[in-house]
Amino acid sequence: MHVFGLTGGLASGKSVVAARFSSRGLPVVNADALAREVVVPGSEGLAAVAAAFGHEMLTESGELDRKALGRRVFADPEARRRLESITHPRIQAAKRARMSALEERGEPLACYEVPLLVEVGLTEELRPVVVVAATEAQQIERAMRRDRMSEADARARLAAQLPLARKIAVADYVIQNDGSLAQAETEADRVLEAICAKRGVDATRYPRP
Repeated sequence: MHVFGLTGGLASGKSVVAARFSSRGLPVVNADALAREVVVPGSEGLAAVAAAFGHEMLTESGELDRKALGRRVFADPEARRRLESITHPRIQAAKRARMSALEERGEPLACYEVPLLVEVGLTEELRPVVVVAATEAQQIERAMRRDRMSEADARARLAAQLPLARKIAVADYVIQNDGSLAQAETEADRVLEAICAKRGVDATRYPRP
């Protein structure tokens, strides 16, 4: 089974493309979903986070307080590295298990959706890399609407990320998500079919909805 990568920037539209791939029957594994799984209540991951950052990072019901943790690590690179040292190995283990299960059932192709794909050095491992891009103005507007954050917060979040241009520079395919949903889905279809052709996978396995 061949695994390729999908990434982008803040509110650039990765989920739109991932949803389109999924709707065609392509397995898509989401790194953010795995990140949530490894810190569920009762997990070793959550216990390690609480030990490293304090039990004030937990809600009254014993779940991870993502907003509190985000505030703690957002502007502190050392704290962020400490958090990543806890979560990344567990996320990688979960990813390997998920991909192994897909391979065992005979899947020839899968997509791994990773917001920080380039930042964590997975570019070569996940070729071809698909980057979903949008203008900075669109990213900010979408983030404000989706996450109900202020413009200042959206700009700060965007500034903390690797510039989208750096991701585009290492991409094999770029989906420019500046238009309508239908246009983004058409571009996603084009890219998936190109990847199928490149990897020798019959694209009819993933029919368009």
